[in-house]
Amino acid sequence: MKRMTCFALLVGFLAACSSAQADMIARKTVTYFSIGGKTAADLDREMSERGPLLATGRRHPGATRVTFSGKASYIAEGGRCRIGEARIMLTTKMMLPRWKNRSKADARMALLWDTLSADIKRHEERHAEIARNHARTLERTLRSLRAEKSCDALKAKVAVATAEALEAHDADQKRFDRIEAANFGARMTRLLRYRATGRAE
Repeated sequence: MKRMTCFALLVGFLAACSSAQADMIARKTVTYFSIGGKTAADLDREMSERGPLLATGRRHPGATRVTFSGKASYIAEGGRCRIGEARIMLTTKMMLPRWKNRSKADARMALLWDTLSADIKRHEERHAEIARNHARTLERTLRSLRAEKSCDALKAKVAVATAEALEAHDADQKRFDRIEAANFGARMTRLLRYRATGRAE
């Protein structure tokens, strides 16, 4: 099953007059959507029909929606303008499947579901981690910007740095999805074998 992640990227930098520094703020929520069915084909169909709807127009077994927001303040003194505060706030909303027939499943289906659902969760957690890493990097980048002759010039540099950071973030997320999709079959086979035998190969 193919899995992709939807990103809602919003960055708004507001002018203020504070010199305080704060660490990047990350907020994460997890919600579940229920699926039914008794067979592997049922689960595949249910997730395709009930999974989160992404911007591609397709539904997927899981998704992590990411929102970047933030603010930067500018301090003008001595004929120069410098960054007073730069803070990035990251919100991730993870959506994962929950199989309502898990308690009635036979051993084979229970093994399949537990392995698949754990892999979906790991996949989405990694998307959230990638976003956190880029948010921290962007915050450090903004705080390290050199003073400019005017605040307008500095704001322009902030805008460029932000656009470049979001582009890099999006590229990393897409790269991760491509690698995961290419390795899905082999990864699931390995994980199922490990869970069944307790041995890594």
